[in-house]
Order: sequence, then structure tokens, then C-alpha cells
Amino acid sequence: MGIRIVTDSTAEISQQQAQQLGISVVPLNSVFPDREYLDGIDLSKEEFYQMLAAAEELPKTSQPSPYAFEQVYREARDAGDDEIIVICISSVLSGTYQSAEIARESVGGKIWVIDSESATLGLNILVRRALDLRDSGMSAEQIVQAIEAEKQRLRIFAAIDTLDYLHKGGRLSTTSKIAGTLLNVKPLISLVGGELKSIGKCRGMKTASSEVYSFVEKDGGIDFSMPIALGYTGDIDRFAHFEEISTPHLAAMGEQKPAIVSIGAVIGTHIGPGAVAIAYFSKAGTPDAPSPH
Repeated sequence: MGIRIVTDSTAEISQQQAQQLGISVVPLNSVFPDREYLDGIDLSKEEFYQMLAAAEELPKTSQPSPYAFEQVYREARDAGDDEIIVICISSVLSGTYQSAEIARESVGGKIWVIDSESATLGLNILVRRALDLRDSGMSAEQIVQAIEAEKQRLRIFAAIDTLDYLHKGGRLSTTSKIAGTLLNVKPLISLVGGELKSIGKCRGMKTASSEVYSFVEKDGGIDFSMPIALGYTGDIDRFAHFEEISTPHLAAMGEQKPAIVSIGAVIGTHIGPGAVAIAYFSKAGTPDAPSPH
């Protein structure tokens, strides 16, 4: 008997990492004009950003089929894990949660499906929190109860380097894109209620990266007893400055280090390369949407 943690590929956990952690990752699909790719299997993140830069239109993403989840559930059962906890990308952003639910009803038994109300870095640290709870000896029901409560304290703040992809995706007008590019405007975004929200803007990426931590402080600060992740889109070389800025803010971690995560297709499609982000659990409770300024 055992507990299997299952998530989807937007958690930014590779198949190799999943095997090491003892979890299962169900891939979403990246749809380019030439073909459909299984996220993290047929297409690496490096290849994705190369193709994204060359694409005239933004690629689309599609959720896994219920059958893909069914296969993973049955494989877990065959391996002796009779209790399964599934943690999915926000149901506002994707139909993945629905596919996992349909598969649960089909397979039956002790399967719990959790809507993370998050994505990418946030989903990553929520899954890692579930693993910590599993390894501490909690029952499946206790883990589910804890994750449902603790996801309310999950936060993601990010700074975006380019306006091109917000424009291509219809989130920014041509006039605003041209003006913003000329003024070197860098948007700040957050995940609120499972949706990407604009929370502000700065001139210059260095200023925007620092401003991320202004939102962290206004939100009540970081719970350093929980997992923390820093992330980036595209080339990791452009992440170095944000990592440097983050160091004093994360000094309370001591010898522990935050996870460094490459953000993949689902969010990367909309914000493009060069973005940086932090995900953590807040000391405070459920937030209102951060106020832009």
C-alpha cells in the first residue's frame, strides 16, 4: 500500500525528476502548426522557446485526455499505490482538472483530485509540499485537507521582459505595445484566483525585478518553513540578476536553497522569454488581488 502523487507537466517537473521523486507527471500538449507535441516528452523547454521565437502565431496548449490520466492511475495501482492524490493546474486556465476528474470516476477507488488554483512555479511547490507531507507519514486524506487549506496561501509574482507575446495573445493593443516598448515598460503579473492578472508596471527589467519583492513584502512576507521556487522563461543567463536580487530576501532560508525552475509552454507562451518569478507560501491568509501602482 502506498500514496502516489500525480500532477501535470505545468508543474515544471521533468519525467526524470518525477521518477526520482516517486511521482507521476501527465503531459499537456503544445500545438504548433506543424504538429502537436507532448510537453516535456516530445519537446524540451529549450526547443519550445526556439520554436516560439520563430512562430508567427502563438502556439496553443491542450489538456491531457481522461485516458492519459486513467493510464497513470492504473499504473500506480499496479505498482502498489492504492491511494492517489492528483494536483492539477488551475481549472480556470486549463481543462486538465476536468480530465483528471473524468478519469477518477472511470477508475474508481481512493483517488482525490485537487484544483491547485495555480500553475507553473506555484503548482511546483504545492506538489513538493504534498511530497513532504507524504514522507512525514500523513494519510492521504490528511494530505488532501492540508493542501486544500495551504493552497490559499500560495503566491506567484513575476516581471515580464517583453511585450511581444502579450500583444500576440491579444492581451495588449498594438498602440500600447509600441509605446511600452519605446518606454522600456516591464509588466508585473500575479496569479489571483487561478488567473493571470496585471498588478503594475516598471521602466526597466532591473527595477521590475526589484518591485516583485515589494509585492512580497506588502503581502505579508514569506513562510520560510514551506517550499519556495524562483523561475525564469527562456535563457537561464538572463535569470542571474533576479537570483542576485533574491538572495538577501531569502537569507532566512539559511543553508537551504529555493528550487530554480524553468517555466514551460503553458505560461511561457503568453509571457515570452526573459521573465522572472517567485512562488512561495505567504505568512498571511487568502489575499485580495494586489493593487497596481
